[in-house]
Formats: sequence, structure tokens, C-alpha cells
Amino acid sequence: MFLASWIWGTAVILCCALYFLLGRRRRRQGEPPLENGFLPYLGCALQFGANPLEFLKEKQKKHGHIFTCHVAGKYIHFLTDPFSYHALMRQGKYLDWKKFHFATSAKAFGHGSIDPAEGNTTENFHHTFIKTLQGNALDALIEAMMENLQYVMLQSRTPKLQSNTWVTEGLYTFCCQVMFESGFLTLFGKEFNSNNDKNVSSKQETERALILNALENFKEFDKIFPALVAGLPIHLFKSAHSAREKLGEALLHKNLLKRDNLSELVTLRMFLNDTLSTFDDMEKAKTHVAVLWASQANTIPATFWTLFYLLKSPEAMRAATKEVQSILESAKESISLDSKHISLNRKQLDNMPILDSIIKEAMRLSSASMTFRVAKEDFTLHLENDFHNIRKDDIVALYPQLLHFDPEIYADPLTFRYDRFLNENGEEKTEFYRNGRKLKYYYMPFGTGIAKCPGRLFAVHEIKQFLTLMLSCFEIELVDNNVKCPSLDQSRAGLGILQPSSDIDFRYRLKCL
Repeated sequence: MFLASWIWGTAVILCCALYFLLGRRRRRQGEPPLENGFLPYLGCALQFGANPLEFLKEKQKKHGHIFTCHVAGKYIHFLTDPFSYHALMRQGKYLDWKKFHFATSAKAFGHGSIDPAEGNTTENFHHTFIKTLQGNALDALIEAMMENLQYVMLQSRTPKLQSNTWVTEGLYTFCCQVMFESGFLTLFGKEFNSNNDKNVSSKQETERALILNALENFKEFDKIFPALVAGLPIHLFKSAHSAREKLGEALLHKNLLKRDNLSELVTLRMFLNDTLSTFDDMEKAKTHVAVLWASQANTIPATFWTLFYLLKSPEAMRAATKEVQSILESAKESISLDSKHISLNRKQLDNMPILDSIIKEAMRLSSASMTFRVAKEDFTLHLENDFHNIRKDDIVALYPQLLHFDPEIYADPLTFRYDRFLNENGEEKTEFYRNGRKLKYYYMPFGTGIAKCPGRLFAVHEIKQFLTLMLSCFEIELVDNNVKCPSLDQSRAGLGILQPSSDIDFRYRLKCL
């Protein structure tokens, strides 16, 4: 027993020694400063994962505005000077934004590669999303979302709202349920036809139960999403794997064809899956699971943080309520519990600079997205004042939270200021400075460049719609007005808007409509 332990211990020591002698990357002339970390393969992954912002601040202080970290088998060059961000955007000849995203999607959702170069499909996914989430297509999404939000928030909750008593729920739980159910109906339509079916009420309840079951599967799968991105196989997580498969089954084409009012996005994706891909039925469905995840995973926490900061700031609440009332009055719209829905178009929603500023400020404080580019070949990255050699297959990355929490750009950056993105005229503020120089990049929760989130406009509009209804229909307050802001769940750093580490209780009751 002792001999076996000694042999294994010696083997581990020898492997580690060989790694340090032969396996660690050596910095070449002209390359950025290098942090290999101490652990084979993992490198700096554990330190980075514990608190990415503090880790990167420390390395920035040590090395300057660009440095390389070995993280989970990858070498990532972090670019931290916002005046050099444009260098990343103009290097399309040498840097690929698709490779990382395509590989991550296939790994996490379980479909085949969606890279046209791999031969499974010829669909240009980015073009599909731009076509169906922006321009004229956005108007139809906004209209459907407003109708579905009112159904979910008012009609489906009628039993809870009948009496004039307060309803207490977790704020994140509430936002999660409302936004998921409304968003699901908006993208994937309804299984019933309310105009022709006499049993519409019972079918609505059945439909709602199915969507809420999908929500539970979504949450189970989403919990382990960071692990999937990091490269762990989903088979290590039995319940999450089962949840992903159930979501796929719900979104099989044969099931989607039974639904009314499918969005243009889903309709077009179904057509392109059937005509341009060699995917089997479940792989096609899993590309829709990817769409579902992308539509919810960041919107839900963004909605939570926006409403939480509103509830914590009486000044912001007063300003937002006044703006919402003004927009509804000018549109001659009023809220009611009957089947009549209010309608606010895109132009009216865009004319809400206070809500827009509140959403931006909440997202500035909670976003931890990363922008990735993969080097196609060895090349020299030219920055504003210097240049660095980059190796093929290395990753060049931006971590905008460094920008969002920079006190030279945002005074008192950890404090919520509802009017931070308003100028002196009460309009959108677009000029921010660092060291006296105007910044091109100052707010980046959605990424930047060609890979900027194509659904960002819809996401902001649906949060505005949610807030409009919350402020118009309900009296809302925190159960404990002195509750502290929950910490950010750092396990999702790099994926977008961070979730709260714990839920916050709030209560609401219907206003006299």
C-alpha cells in the first residue's frame, strides 16, 4: 500500500516537473507579458474564475494595458486600454469572431457544428438573426411581446390579484417567470387558437403548465452552462443533460408546427434548418434551444437588476413612473384587466430616455461579458502606441467590466445613478471621457463590432415594456427597504449579465384600474 502510494506520488511530481520544464509556454520576443499560472492545463483559471475583475485589475497594474493569461488550456491576450479596442475590430483579416462562438454553441447545446465550413449547414446564422430581430421584424416582436406580457402579468395571474392584498414573491423568481413565459410565447407562439376554441381557458392553463415546465428545464440546464463553456461534457451533469433533452423535444419541428403565431425568427430558422442543413430532427431542435437560451439567459437577470435598483431608489422610481404615465397619456392608452391590450410602438418606447438610462445603468453594474477573437495565423497586433506578436489559435479578448467600473470614466462607479446616461437636457448621453479624451467605447454589455448581440434592441424594448406594465398596473415595494444589494454570481463571468447570488423578497398588489 505504501509502495503504491509512493509510486503514484513520484509520478505526479515527475509530471508536474516535466510540465514546468517542457509544457509551459515561453514568452517570445515582441509578445505581451505572460502569466502561465501554476497548475497544468488550468493555468490561471481558478484565480480568474474566483473574481475576474480583481484578477484582471491586478494583472493590469503589474503588466500594463495588454498581457497574456493561460486559462484552461487557452492563451488569452487581454486588451484593457479602451482607446485600443478599435484595434481588435479592424483586424478581421487575422482574427476570427465566429470560431469561438460556433464551437461553444455546438458544445453547450449538443447540435452539430453550425460553421458553414464544416459542411453541416450553409445558413448564415448571423444574417438570420439580424434579419429577424432588427428592422421591420422588430416591430412585430414588440407588438407580440406587449400582448404576451399583459396576458402573463394580468390575465394569467387573476386569482392572485383579485383581492386588494399584497402578494409576496422573490423578485428574481418573479422576473424569471414573467419574462420567460412572455418571451417563450413571443418567439414560439401558442398551442391554442383563442378565436375558435370554446375550451380556450383550460387550454391556456395546459399551455401555461407546459411553459413553466420548460422554465424549470431551462433553469436546470442554465445552472451548468458555465461548465459547458469551460469544456466539461454535459454527461457529467445528469439532471442538466435530461433538462436539455426535454427542451429539445419540446422544440422539435413537429411540435412547433402545431403552434400558432410563431415569430419570423423561428419560422425562418425552421425553413433554413430543413432546406440548408443535414441536421437530424433533434439537432434542429437544439438549434432552437440555443435561440431560447440566448433570448432569456441575459434578459432575465437584466430585468431583475433594473427593477431592483428602481425599488431601491425612490428618486429613480418617481422619474420612471412620471415618464411612463406621460407616454401612456400621449398615446391615449390605459391599462385594464379585461381583454383590451395597450399598445406602444417602437417609436414610443424609444422616446423613454429615463427608462433607457435606468436600464443602461443597471446593466453597467451587472454585466460581465467578454469579447473574443481567435487568431487565424501568427500576426502582429498594432495598438495605439505599440505592437505585439500574437500566435495562431490564441485568443484576443476584451473584458468590458474593467471599462464599466473605471472611476476615470464613471464617477463613483459602484453606485447606481439612474440619470448617469442622461445629458443636461434629459436626453441620451453619448459623450464619455477618460483622461480628457473622448471615448468611442464606453458601454459594452452587448459586445461590439460585427459580433455585437443582434437581439440587443429587442432585449431593451422588452425590459421597457415590462417596466411600463409594472409601474402602471401595480404598487410595488421591497419587503425590507434596507436590504443590501445581492452580490454578483461570478460563476457566469464572461457570459453576459450576472445573476444575483441570492433572491430578494418584494411585494406587489394591483392598482385600482
